[in-house]
Formats: sequence, C-alpha cells, structure tokens
Amino acid sequence: MALLPILTVPHPALRQRARRVKQIDHSINMLLDNMVETMRNAHGIGLAANQVGSFWRVITIEIPPPEDNEDADAILYRLVNPSIVKRSGNREVEEGCLSIPGYRGFIERSLRVTVKAMTPDSKEIRIKADELLAQALEHEIDHLNGILYTDHLASHEKLEKIEPADPQSTTS
Repeated sequence: MALLPILTVPHPALRQRARRVKQIDHSINMLLDNMVETMRNAHGIGLAANQVGSFWRVITIEIPPPEDNEDADAILYRLVNPSIVKRSGNREVEEGCLSIPGYRGFIERSLRVTVKAMTPDSKEIRIKADELLAQALEHEIDHLNGILYTDHLASHEKLEKIEPADPQSTTS
C-alpha cells in the first residue's frame, strides 16, 4: 500500500464530480487500500477519492469505537458508488476536512441518512446511519459531488481557524 497526497483547497480536483465505477477491479481495490492507509496516516475519519486526485466514486470511512467501550474495534467502511437515498432531521455539527487543514466550521447535517453502495466485492448494501457515521457519509458523498463542507456554512463567522491543526480532532 502507498500513502497518497491529500489535495487541499483551492485545488480544482476538489470541485470536480467523481465518475461512477462500472466495474470493481484490482485497481479500485488498490485505490481503496491506499485511501485507508492515507486516511489513517492523516488521522482522519473519512476520505473521498477526489481528495487524492482520483475521480472514481469511492470513499473510505473509519468510525472510532465508543469511548465507553475500550474493547470495541473501529468500524471501517470501503464504499463504491455511494449515494444517499434518504435523509431525516437536521442538526448543527462541527466539521473539519483534511483538504481544508487548520479550520473547523459549524454546519447543518442530517440526523439520519440511508446510503446505498457497493462493497469492494461487488455486493450491494444499504447503511442506515446516525450521529458521526451519518455526518461522515454526507461529508464524503458531498466530496464526490465537488462540494466542500464550507459550502454549507450559514455565514463565514461559522468558520474558525484552529492552530495547530489537532491530529486527534474529527476530520474527513
């Protein structure tokens, strides 16, 4: 596996819409493996392919175990062609992004989402998510559509600079 460079704003690739994967082959699985390694190395919880200069509709998300359950493992998602098929509720959340280092912002996200996607072994799945997973899925699928979390800011006052960027903070 290899670490991939994470593109940062204002790189034009971050505004490009990713293409649907027609066939999940070795190259897509290698891309997913490299994205997982890159995401973990950057201390993120999610990564979309266009953040690393690839224009396939693939994302990786790793949700840490609950703080009250130290025996639990993190949950890793490697998703191909994810799309949100249902949203419900709204909440204000704080977000960051590996492609916008050093900043955090407060935006509106759904309380719950249902996502359909393919697994790396070509199985179709549906994920019903809330809390952090719902937020991460919306964030990463936005990336695949060329949308950054800053596009959702109600005002620029909702964006704040953090120095130095905290590698333990929730970013994707």
